[in-house]
Amino acid sequence: MMDRLRQRYCIVGVGNTAFGSTPGESQVALNVQAIRAALADAGLTTRDLDGVLTKAPTSTFPMLWAPRVAEALRVRPAIVGTLDQAGGSNIGLIQYAISCIELGQGEVIAISYGDNPRTGTRASYARARGGDGAVAGLFGAPSSYALVARRRMHEYGTSKEQLAHVAMTHRYHAGMNPNAVYRSPITFDEYMNARWVAEPFGLLDCCPVSDGGAAYIVTTESRAKELAKAPVYIRGIGQSHPSWEFFRRPDMAASGAAASGRMCFESAGMSTADVDFCEIYDCFTIVPIITLEEYGFAERGRGGALYQEGETRIGGRLPCNTSGGLLSESGMPGTQLVCEAVRQLRGECGARQVRNPQVGLVSQQGGILTTHATMLLALEGGRRP
Repeated sequence: MMDRLRQRYCIVGVGNTAFGSTPGESQVALNVQAIRAALADAGLTTRDLDGVLTKAPTSTFPMLWAPRVAEALRVRPAIVGTLDQAGGSNIGLIQYAISCIELGQGEVIAISYGDNPRTGTRASYARARGGDGAVAGLFGAPSSYALVARRRMHEYGTSKEQLAHVAMTHRYHAGMNPNAVYRSPITFDEYMNARWVAEPFGLLDCCPVSDGGAAYIVTTESRAKELAKAPVYIRGIGQSHPSWEFFRRPDMAASGAAASGRMCFESAGMSTADVDFCEIYDCFTIVPIITLEEYGFAERGRGGALYQEGETRIGGRLPCNTSGGLLSESGMPGTQLVCEAVRQLRGECGARQVRNPQVGLVSQQGGILTTHATMLLALEGGRRP
């Protein structure tokens, strides 16, 4: 339980690079730029850093990655580490940062991700799944998630039309985000006529391959209150990792969201009724539908209806992916969702701002429903009056 920790913890700064195509920018440079932007946002400098934690670049998976980023920042931190839960790593790194601070090993820790698969190599995105994956045609993520979507359609009646509304909703939000890679609206006809990638997915069901970096700064409540901006509190965290290849699991269309979400809400002493908006990992259009259902925002088979009925748009009951998410803001794996949640709670999002948010949920996922992590962020007090 988060209330059993010695201190309360906050995110005090967020930052990101340009997204999309960043020719000439190395993976190290994207991490460094994002961390420096997050430090500046917090009113801190590299002299304040006690730790540098990173998710490894998906495209190359280098060893000793966090130490390389720390060296490029010209810092010698007490804490370095690189975690591999694929897209689920970003919240896992926050939990590790909290653990380190609890043990008295530091007070201010930067967490970052940066990669350049669009202008560099993207070979790892095309690898076969599992030992027999090549025989089954399971290369890369689209074919695997397409099987998950087909199973979901068969079991719960999720429709292609509902997938369309996920893509259109997130693009609608991206249209209000000057940093989003894809901002032009998607019509229903454009979605339905997009070229096939792996049925039932067309091109607009799949997140793009994107360069970019994003970062955030975690510290204690006492340190946060010395800074100029209002802190955003980490109220709950949960993790649950199905781990096995999806085609070997008893339920290949289920993720770790149900157990992870339950753990997160219990650790925060909250429920779905407390949440004002969600930033949901959306590498493919089926994923937010599965995630919202497993968290309990909708019954099984009703997650697509939330999108179809406009509930997930800004102004609706539960705005989702207010920056455009992976599908439209940037295909980088999830760090940007944390940045957006912090900015929403601070009221910094301009045209796409959710009205008076108090609590935001962030989900992270890796592999093919292989890893999952959930986090609740809140303003001080963290509940509606």
